[in-house]
Amino acid sequence: MEPRIDTEKPHTARIYDYYLGGKDNFPADRRTAERAMESWPAVRTAVRENRAFLGRAVRFLVAEAGIRQFLDIGTGLPSANNVHEVAQGLVPSCRVVYVDNDPIVLAHARALLTSAPEGRTAYIQADLREPEKILSDPVTRATLDFSQPIALMLVAVLHFVPDSDGPRPVMDTLLGALPSGSYLAASHVTPEHDPVGVGGLARTYQASGLPAQARAASDFAELAFRGLDLVDPGLVPVSEWRPDAGSARPPASEVNLYAAIARKP
Repeated sequence: MEPRIDTEKPHTARIYDYYLGGKDNFPADRRTAERAMESWPAVRTAVRENRAFLGRAVRFLVAEAGIRQFLDIGTGLPSANNVHEVAQGLVPSCRVVYVDNDPIVLAHARALLTSAPEGRTAYIQADLREPEKILSDPVTRATLDFSQPIALMLVAVLHFVPDSDGPRPVMDTLLGALPSGSYLAASHVTPEHDPVGVGGLARTYQASGLPAQARAASDFAELAFRGLDLVDPGLVPVSEWRPDAGSARPPASEVNLYAAIARKP
């Protein structure tokens, strides 16, 4: 049975798709996105930089950290250079479980599931705020080996879990399930460089019924990376995390997203 997609309510995955120039969005998503862009005109730049960070992060995790398994929560709609495409392009035996709570992502999951024959790619519909369900899902357990290191990908998703939704226990549960030698790659919107623009974006999302909370770098670090060993260059704007040589990098006030990768001791 195909999931029911509520086209009257905006959803973060479809808004993100709109920012990236995709076609899988509805008038409610576009209205929210356009109102948000009135506050933060450079949000499309930020989204592109965030997507580029995801690709660099996966390349690092496979090629340098030796990771072969990924749990990507808040997957969003299929775009260019999805996690499994980057990972399996380097090592075809990599395994990926994608997680998102938007039914339209499930409807597009077939595009996500085109795995290299040596590897595995799977998708479950679940919510980051219910980590036990993600971890205990039979698909997760059949795809990933929790006795071996796993990379947990929380790219541009934690800012949709405000403090009122208890993100600390969510992180403790997810990281607690991963073995030593696992990694967390995460990015998060910050108000530090453009408090007016980012504040307006957050209020726009909230007014549309979407929980959102920008966090300062120190609060993001405490939430996501406490007890982990940060990989160089540490917590930096997404565009500054190991940028490709010669790439033009926009100012932090346009990007407004911090990112880091860290290893579980």
